[in-house]
Amino acid sequence: MDLSTASSEQLQQWHRELQQEFKAFAQQNLNLDLTRGKPSTEQLNLADRLDGILAGNYSSGDGTDTRNYGGLDGIAEARKLGADILGLAPEQVLAQGNSSLTLMFHTVMIGMQFGLQGKGTAWKQQGPVKFICPVPGYDRHFTICEQWGIEMITVPMTPNGPEMDMVEDLIRDDPAIKGMWCVPKYSNPTGAIYSEDTVLRIAKLGSIAGEGFRVLWDNAYAVHDLNEPKTLANIMTFCEEFGTEDSVIQFASTSKITHAGSGVAFIGASTKNLTALKSVMGTFTIGPDKVNQLRHLRLLPDYSALQRHMQQHAEILKPRFDCVLQHLDRGFGDNDLGHWQAVDGGYFISFDSRPGLAKNIVKLANELGVKLTPAGATYPYGKDPEDRNIRIAPSVPSLEQVDKAMAVFVLCVKLASLNQALGN
Repeated sequence: MDLSTASSEQLQQWHRELQQEFKAFAQQNLNLDLTRGKPSTEQLNLADRLDGILAGNYSSGDGTDTRNYGGLDGIAEARKLGADILGLAPEQVLAQGNSSLTLMFHTVMIGMQFGLQGKGTAWKQQGPVKFICPVPGYDRHFTICEQWGIEMITVPMTPNGPEMDMVEDLIRDDPAIKGMWCVPKYSNPTGAIYSEDTVLRIAKLGSIAGEGFRVLWDNAYAVHDLNEPKTLANIMTFCEEFGTEDSVIQFASTSKITHAGSGVAFIGASTKNLTALKSVMGTFTIGPDKVNQLRHLRLLPDYSALQRHMQQHAEILKPRFDCVLQHLDRGFGDNDLGHWQAVDGGYFISFDSRPGLAKNIVKLANELGVKLTPAGATYPYGKDPEDRNIRIAPSVPSLEQVDKAMAVFVLCVKLASLNQALGN
């Protein structure tokens, strides 16, 4: 379907055909959901051995009774697992509750209210606070900034990561920039993996920015490969080379590894950062759920076990992602109605329609019973300036449901594009 060379009669004929398809789907009373990147029931089942796995033995490797209070850092075995995921030493990692999002919120809160370098370094005391946000990006990062009144400055995402020339220029010119969000491996939603050069340049940002600047390195998909595992350059190795260890705070969790609602989250950072974080965390918690941490370590005793477990996830997820990509290729591989990237891991596929169509595509799909992530969600304040990006999350529905939902999606993209071409 090449709209640029089609005659008016061809456009009208295609429109009539697509309207008939639309009516046929409407009669099916579909109820399909591609909105959020949650593990499917099949994936959650992979970790069901967590139930009862301790068999009454609540002692960690060093003899700690995990049922009791204390242990703000988390048990040693859990810190080791987090360190393996993040590429850090165990002493650089805290193992906490189930949510890395909570840890990210708390990190921003501590930076804003208390400071990450001791008394008098709170961001709020230094005037307006701004964060750099690569786009399209993760909506919950943007929500944290909105909650704290942090101004968001967007930079484009490329296949190799954020547009670093722009990032470096912004930081040089504006001392109000105190942070930058990053999802460095299988970025949400584009699936990009930051190149080694990009990681190196991000590690250098600490020498360009003021001391209060922090990169929030949300490595949510560190082990979530669909094909052969891909390696992400170790940012802390570069930071240690440049003397910028304090400029990066890392996050990960088992939320999409075991049971999403009852996992273990990790925060990795320099000694100075961890000291600042713990000085505040110790006022609102006596310690994390160490029993749950121990359960996870009995299920996944080492990194090799984790890799085997993630291979099982890939076997469940890959057919769903392949199905999405096949529909997109058949529908738009020979025209300019859509653009996307094939992905090797993570939980999303990012699709760009022609400008001005994303909201209409989402609306049309919803009319047919297919729920999509709201248009604009991948941009700060929910405002995609070109109204073209849509995040597709195929993990929860069955393969058959993904196939049906994508047939609807392709139809809605074509119909919205035709309506635009016809001036409807």
